[in-house]
Amino acid sequence: MHVTIFGRPGCPFCVFANELAQQLESAGAIEGFRYVDIQAEGITKADLEKTIGRPVHTVPQIFVDETPIGGFTEFDRYVRDRSLLDTAAAR
Repeated sequence: MHVTIFGRPGCPFCVFANELAQQLESAGAIEGFRYVDIQAEGITKADLEKTIGRPVHTVPQIFVDETPIGGFTEFDRYVRDRSLLDTAAAR
């Protein structure tokens, strides 16, 4: 499983998502992650809307294996619902 996080500087939820992805990677729960700074890359929310197929009002926007799952709250729920950190810790 690979996670891609589209975020921007100064966004606390982007920081939280990045930290959670780092924990998942360290625990071996995901194969890797990539943080994309949308400002540095010149990516707009409109660009993300085209990729996701729905309006984007906030960042981060997080993809798991190229499937959009939403922002930090949805990412956190995704991890908890699948017990990814618990499962990885049990290995």
